[in-house]
Amino acid sequence: MDAGFGVYVHWPFCASKCPYCDFNSHVRAGGIDEPRFLAAYLRELRHWAELVPGRSVGSIFFGGGTPSLMSATTVAAILDEIARLWRIEPGAEITLEANPSSVEAARFRDYRRAGINRVSLGVQSLDDADLRKLGRLHSAGEAVAAIGVSRETFERASFDLIYARPGQSVAAWEDELAGALRLAGRHLSLYQLTIEQGTPYAELYARGKLRVPDNEAAHAFYALTQEMTEAAGLPAYEISNHAAPGEECRHNLLYWRYGEYAGIGPGAHGRAVVAGTRRATVTERQPERWLACVESEGHGIVESTTLDPEQQADEALLMGLRLTEGLDLDRMAALSGFRPSERAIDTLAAHGLVERLTPGRLRATREGRIILNEVVLRLSSALEPVGAPSSRTAPVS
Repeated sequence: MDAGFGVYVHWPFCASKCPYCDFNSHVRAGGIDEPRFLAAYLRELRHWAELVPGRSVGSIFFGGGTPSLMSATTVAAILDEIARLWRIEPGAEITLEANPSSVEAARFRDYRRAGINRVSLGVQSLDDADLRKLGRLHSAGEAVAAIGVSRETFERASFDLIYARPGQSVAAWEDELAGALRLAGRHLSLYQLTIEQGTPYAELYARGKLRVPDNEAAHAFYALTQEMTEAAGLPAYEISNHAAPGEECRHNLLYWRYGEYAGIGPGAHGRAVVAGTRRATVTERQPERWLACVESEGHGIVESTTLDPEQQADEALLMGLRLTEGLDLDRMAALSGFRPSERAIDTLAAHGLVERLTPGRLRATREGRIILNEVVLRLSSALEPVGAPSSRTAPVS
């Protein structure tokens, strides 16, 4: 199955930096030269079109940062250039991330006219006290209003919440999630808080000034989340993403199914077959340096690495096993020439960590998803060339 081709556009600017966030986001109190950045985005798109000409675009995703700080005129110009350079498929999904504090009904109508047909709101909490702790600029009331505006304006809408927050109890999360499910449409993203290196939260955690749920409590949060979303008709289709059947985020499915995508803008990653080889690209993270690179070189790519077959197999494992639909082992073998040994799969299956949906499709169980990195490591260490006798195993202690 061809997983398709998409375009990711990274807008790196935010009104403020949240203390838990390690994304490539930057605050510019003095404002930015948006027309100059737009010209650079268009130029980098043209560079990508030279690398991967003739593609058909199934999804476009404006991420960040806070893309809803972009003008609708900028969004429209980027979409027009993508349509000029490649063919956009009928019914393509075009998503824009937004924060509730930047939501205005008129502004959202402008985005809709520009071509956006799906919005993803970074709500993060429906509790005012916790929103302040998370460094968010909106209130719970503003979040609820923004959810309403997004559902009225766009064909498809989703919002994000973070759970297992400092000081949060499982009972409090149960109440909050119940409220969220009443507000949700047909997609909801629910992320368990992780402490990311280099963030203010990481510093506070290291100094013992920030406490998060222990492993046992984290498992309880996760189990409750799965139970409640399934009962509400929004089962997990990926570890942190829940949707009614057919309402999954197509752009994220492109990633997890190991498709191809161009990464545009500061700090964007890309994966694409260029001149017959699959390459991983990374652009300059710092916005002003990225801008200077594009203006002088025509693009901001600072890393472009050819992925060897085993690296492709590793990435396909890491992505595909996040999905409830599981990993297509036959496609993985066709792409990379490798697949995990049958003995390794049987060993993990005996421990209840993976299961075979069909002879050619493997998925992590709910227990396996909790320790997914370990499961992927075991399977990665047991990769074998297609057609080789199965000999290696991945014992689980």
